[in-house]
Amino acid sequence: MIAAFSLVPSGGRASREDGGVAEAVAAAVRVIRESGLPNRTNSMFTEIEGSWDECMDVVKRATEAVAEYGTRVSLVLKADIRPGRTGEMTGKLERLEAEISKQA
Repeated sequence: MIAAFSLVPSGGRASREDGGVAEAVAAAVRVIRESGLPNRTNSMFTEIEGSWDECMDVVKRATEAVAEYGTRVSLVLKADIRPGRTGEMTGKLERLEAEISKQA
């Protein structure tokens, strides 16, 4: 499975004047990277790839890390569940780029 998710704390020390949450997001990304699962973070989401149990464990632990920064956490989660497939974080993009090249 590929899970794409975003975590945002609110309340408590997460309530910075400029609205930034970089410190909390960094704590979550540290958990994600230490998991050993393939991952990619961009300005809006982080993607991880693994089994259902592996991904949900990482999402839970990253959520707990962000919770240290506020009184509540907002989680947005999207999953692509395709049993028997691995390497899809890059495979999907490779197939897309090949199709774009074909159509050019």
